[in-house]
Amino acid sequence: MKLDKVQISHFRNIDDLSLIANQNLNVFLGENGSGKSSILEALHYLGFARSFRTSKHKNVIKHDELGFTVFCSTVLQDGIQQKFGISRFSNDKCVVNIDGQKSKRATDLASYLPIQIFTPQSSDMLLGAPKLRRRYLDWLLFHVEHSFNLDFQVFSKGLRHLNSLYKRDQQEQSLDYWTGLLSEKGQIISDKRERLLSEHLIQLINANLADFLPEFSFEISYYRGWEKGCSLADAILKNRQRDQRNGFLSVGPHKADLRIKTQGVNAHEILSRGQLRMLVAAMQLAQTQYLHEQTAKTSIFLLDDVGAELDEEKRKVFISRLNTSDTQLFVTAIDVKQLEFLENYNDKKVFHVEHG
Repeated sequence: MKLDKVQISHFRNIDDLSLIANQNLNVFLGENGSGKSSILEALHYLGFARSFRTSKHKNVIKHDELGFTVFCSTVLQDGIQQKFGISRFSNDKCVVNIDGQKSKRATDLASYLPIQIFTPQSSDMLLGAPKLRRRYLDWLLFHVEHSFNLDFQVFSKGLRHLNSLYKRDQQEQSLDYWTGLLSEKGQIISDKRERLLSEHLIQLINANLADFLPEFSFEISYYRGWEKGCSLADAILKNRQRDQRNGFLSVGPHKADLRIKTQGVNAHEILSRGQLRMLVAAMQLAQTQYLHEQTAKTSIFLLDDVGAELDEEKRKVFISRLNTSDTQLFVTAIDVKQLEFLENYNDKKVFHVEHG
């Protein structure tokens, strides 16, 4: 699925924008503050119902407006057109529109549009908290395994309830049901993550890294969130007294991590910022490749400020590999010289952005 027509209203400095996207490559050129990144930010809402630049929706609504709207039409491989939209308002209300049917659930929209984002901050996935690396695996499972989202929702709700019981220092009998539920769903989530990584992603990531960072060798592993040789149910019971004192469950898939090392040391301790970005690029490209392989879906890939911390050869390799995976690309850059190698791409559109 690829975007065809895009309309953005009352989003940051964009009052009313309408464009017809190229099915392969779209380039937005403009100075800092011109609004080119805001276009990608608006598209990001279609896949995540949130910004990649701020946690407050009201900050992206144009001044003196009540809300913003992002609308798109898409073209499937068989030529059928679908329409999607999302509106968010200053009172935090969210309305999703899927072919004329309204919904308040943003996940309904996200399931149709597998959108990925690559920015100068993408290296935070390796530098930041483990939840960012868990999100990397969960995004792909959400789009590939339909039952994963339900299991994840049940586990998350059960975790909140158990933590509440721990804070109230409930007796063991009242905890048994929630312990059993979390053990069952948590094990399912962990097994799916580990299987995805070990059987598919590691091979794809390493193949990409052979082109992106050939001077390094990487070891990628999954830490499930509790000790080896022990079931999740046993781990929860073993840590119950301590967790009740602390008021939260300390073991489970919500404590999992994706660990990446080179030369026996955590990758982020050795690699430069530019090299970390290429490592993330290899990981995200692997997501795109696996998604297409399993579902025939194509990703919509947003590359913001592609010239930051990446030399021309790295930019060329990354965009070329994305282009050959039948991905629809939206790329921003300050200077056309950062993308001179794209002159050889005949199938593209270039947009010049000024003052939104």
